[in-house]
Amino acid sequence: MIPKKKMQPEGSKSPQPIREAIAGSGVAPSARNAAVPPQLRAENFRLKVSDENPVIADLDAVLPNASVAAVVNSANRQAASCSPHPNAVAAFCWERGDDSTAEWYPQGITTSADAEADGKYQGKTVVLTSWYDHGSGANKGARVSFVDYANPSAPSYRHVLMVEPYKDAAGNPNFRAVPVHAGGILWYRHYLYVADTWNGFRVFDTRHMWKVSTGDKNEIGRQPDGSYHAHDYAYALPQALTVVASTTGGYPALRYSAVALDRTSSPHSVIVPEYDADGTGTRVVRYPIDESTLMPKQSEDGYAHGSEAYQVDLRSMQGATAIAGKFYVSSSRGASSQGLVYTFTRTSGPTAHPNALPPGPEDLSYWRVKDQLWTLAEHPGKRSVLAVKASSF
Repeated sequence: MIPKKKMQPEGSKSPQPIREAIAGSGVAPSARNAAVPPQLRAENFRLKVSDENPVIADLDAVLPNASVAAVVNSANRQAASCSPHPNAVAAFCWERGDDSTAEWYPQGITTSADAEADGKYQGKTVVLTSWYDHGSGANKGARVSFVDYANPSAPSYRHVLMVEPYKDAAGNPNFRAVPVHAGGILWYRHYLYVADTWNGFRVFDTRHMWKVSTGDKNEIGRQPDGSYHAHDYAYALPQALTVVASTTGGYPALRYSAVALDRTSSPHSVIVPEYDADGTGTRVVRYPIDESTLMPKQSEDGYAHGSEAYQVDLRSMQGATAIAGKFYVSSSRGASSQGLVYTFTRTSGPTAHPNALPPGPEDLSYWRVKDQLWTLAEHPGKRSVLAVKASSF
C-alpha cells in the first residue's frame, strides 16, 4: 500500500476502534503476542444492499453487449511466466508497460475459482485484477484486467474500465468513471464486488460488458455524436448496485480495504480486512452470503450483519481470506522488504510467517482445488501475480 496522492481516504489515519475482548479474557492483548484474537460483536458491523441500477437496461438497448468469454478471447496484451518469489507455485508478470507504469496501480485479485465451484466461468479459466488510477491527469477511476489463464506459461489479458451508469441532464443514459481505490475484489457468479474503503462495496455485473468506441483517452461516457467512450478502453463494465456499510454500538466505521470469498464456509461468506499503517485496532470481519441473491445475507431488520469479527492489531493488512475456519492475512513492508502472511483462528494467533511473499503484496484469493493462495505485488518494476501453497502456512 503506497502513499496515495488521489485516493487520500485509504491512506489516511482511521479512527481508533473500541477494544472489546472476549468475555473472561481481560485486556485485549497485542496481536504479536495474542493467544486469542479479541473477538468483537460481529452483529454491530452492518451492510445494506441497494436496488439494481435501472440505467443498465437503457444502456443495454444502445450498446453491444459482450460476454466474459468474448472479452477474454479478445485479449490484446501478453503476460509471461516468471519467478517473483521462492514460495511461488504459480506466477506471471505483466507486459513491460503495465509493469512499470505509475499511472495505474494493481490492487485486488479474484479468479474464476471464486466465481464458480468448478473453477471456470463460461468455460474460461480467468484471473481478475483491479487497478486504480494514480496518474496526475483526469481521474479515470478503476479498471479490471481479465487474464486468460488457460495457458499458465503465457497468459494473455485485456483491461476493462469500470463505470457507473446514470441519467445525464438531458435524460440520456450515460456512464462515468468510478473513482475508487479498488483495494480488493471478489467474483461471485456474475457479480464482481469491489471494496470501496469507507463506504462498503460497489458491485459490478459481468453479464453486461459494453463494447464502446475507442480513439481518445480523454473521453468518457456519451459524446455529442451519440457514441460512447471509456478512456480508450474497448469495453466498459457497469456498476449494478452498492452495498453500504455502517456500524452500531459505538463502533467506529470499518475500513473496507480489501475483500475475499470463503467458499469453505457454509454458507459462503465475505471476508473484509482493515488497512492501517501501524495496525492499532485493525479488524477482520466475516459476512455470510445469501447464495440465492449472491449478496450478503439480509436479516429481518433489512441489514446484513457480520457473523465473526476480530481485532487483530496487524500492521499494513492488504488482504485477508479464510479457509476452513483459519484466517490468512497478507501484510506489506514497503517496496524493499518481503511481505508477510499472518494466520489466526477463533482460538489462536495471529502467527507471523515472515518473508512469505514478495514486496508489496496486496489482496488475497483462494483457489480451493489447487490449494493456492493468490496475491499480487503493486510496486512499479516489481509487479507480479502469484500463488503460494495455502497449506504451507
